[in-house]
Amino acid sequence: MPNPRTSWTSVLCDSLEKVFPDADPRPMDTGITQHVFAGETIAVQVALKPPTQRAGRPPEVDVEVVTGPGITATLSSVDLVPASFLAFDEHDDGYLRDTAGLYPDPLRPMPEPRIRAFIGQWRAVWIDLCADDDVSDGTVPIRITLRSDDGTTVGAHDILVHTVAQPLPPLQIVNTHWFHCDGLATHYDVEVWSDEHWQLIDRFLAAAAELQINSVLTPVWTPPLDTAVGHYRRSTQLVGIAETADGYVFDFARLQRWMAMARAHGIRSLEISHLFTQWGAAYTPAIYVERDGHQVRAFGWDVPATDPSYRKFLDDLLPALLSVLDAEWGLDHVIFHVSDEPHGEHAESYRAARSVVDDLLAGCTIVDALSDFELFSSGTVPIPVVATDHAEPFLRAGVHPLWLYYCVSQHRDVANRFIAMPSSRNRAIGTQLYLTGAAGFLHWGFNFYNSAGSLAPIDPFASADADGSFPAGDPFLVYPGPDRRPWHSIRSRVFGEAMNDLRLLQLVRDRHGDDLARAIADPDGDTTLSSFSLDPDHYRRMRARLADSLR
Repeated sequence: MPNPRTSWTSVLCDSLEKVFPDADPRPMDTGITQHVFAGETIAVQVALKPPTQRAGRPPEVDVEVVTGPGITATLSSVDLVPASFLAFDEHDDGYLRDTAGLYPDPLRPMPEPRIRAFIGQWRAVWIDLCADDDVSDGTVPIRITLRSDDGTTVGAHDILVHTVAQPLPPLQIVNTHWFHCDGLATHYDVEVWSDEHWQLIDRFLAAAAELQINSVLTPVWTPPLDTAVGHYRRSTQLVGIAETADGYVFDFARLQRWMAMARAHGIRSLEISHLFTQWGAAYTPAIYVERDGHQVRAFGWDVPATDPSYRKFLDDLLPALLSVLDAEWGLDHVIFHVSDEPHGEHAESYRAARSVVDDLLAGCTIVDALSDFELFSSGTVPIPVVATDHAEPFLRAGVHPLWLYYCVSQHRDVANRFIAMPSSRNRAIGTQLYLTGAAGFLHWGFNFYNSAGSLAPIDPFASADADGSFPAGDPFLVYPGPDRRPWHSIRSRVFGEAMNDLRLLQLVRDRHGDDLARAIADPDGDTTLSSFSLDPDHYRRMRARLADSLR
């Protein structure tokens, strides 16, 4: 039997550590200077393990965070979730674990600063440190004290944070993680577009904006994404459509409400629902119309992409939609999609679908995800969103504008955000987006709470892998909290840090030039999409050097 622990143990950790219940956590290197810019949030963690106990349960522990002027602390408990599908066979070495079990991920808000200890296990508190918008330049001491129920101090940690009065500039790339309205309605059992649904959308959009997400997938009609052939997702169609003897008439009131809400959260771009089905553009999306006083599905899997009835419908819809978007948003900040992820074998069907809408969308921005360079070089997809593990030929050719994405298939050698991956692999994407000159970043799952093909809803707290369909963590970044508010995750917060790395690189570039920004971000000139550091302190040191260069 191992020697009993006679006292509490606590460890100060940085935000890039994942604290498992059965492994000693990596301590934070406090010698690396921490900066926080005006209006920015950074984070640290404190891991806690109780003394050996053979009866009863350990007491709860109070966590006190005392900050200096200009910084506010917000606490969350790092909770554990079950994860069954962690990685594909023959994955690379850049995973923490690949076995089913409990993994740290959800950040449960702590209304009271108390954490429950578990016998023989580590648990962690996540501490967000937010600088005021009007913070002054300076050095702020922060004291973290842990006390048991009897008032005994069981842990104490001190850190220094350097505050910077200047805010980071806005993110200059398009940053989108697809927003799924159906999952919110289903999980919380509310009617689509009821006041309760709008309140949920508002809160989850606010959480997205905290991660520098500045573009939102807008369900003019229900997005034909991740939907099994012949199956239909719950309708979240924003636009009311009625069929008359003279054609179609449209009600854009809900779309206008959507735009106002997005604008209030700083969203800069609207992505309109894909005009054709996924993986080949062979069919039309599910679109519902009022016909003779009844709501009916007029289009879907049973209507081919090139069916004349669909073109006739779009002849009425798209000019009216463009008029509203131009007047109330600005078409320069509207993105259209034809079909998601066409491959080489889909070239003919994709081109046929494009021909249905090309004249109607003349002058508009059309962007689609793909991995096949020939689909771009042939002119089929003029603005590509390229998978990070297929980007090399696009980068060699100097394609611009070029967007990047990763998802389930980018599980080897490139950055990603699966639960089983170290947080450094999540953090890397900010630097990579800068070094590649990417114009945008896309991910399919901000809050996808369905199984694969949207055949059934799932409970994200019980199935982080969409019922075994995708590596855990791929389908969503935020959890639907029981208080009808989004709960962030370790992965969402770290992705937000990656975007702040990119914003800081922008600031250094604008102040001192691109050469200096690149020299600090990639001093050896060997960082690529498939070659990057997994050392968490690499990103902390890079950030400190970037901040110091602004003095």
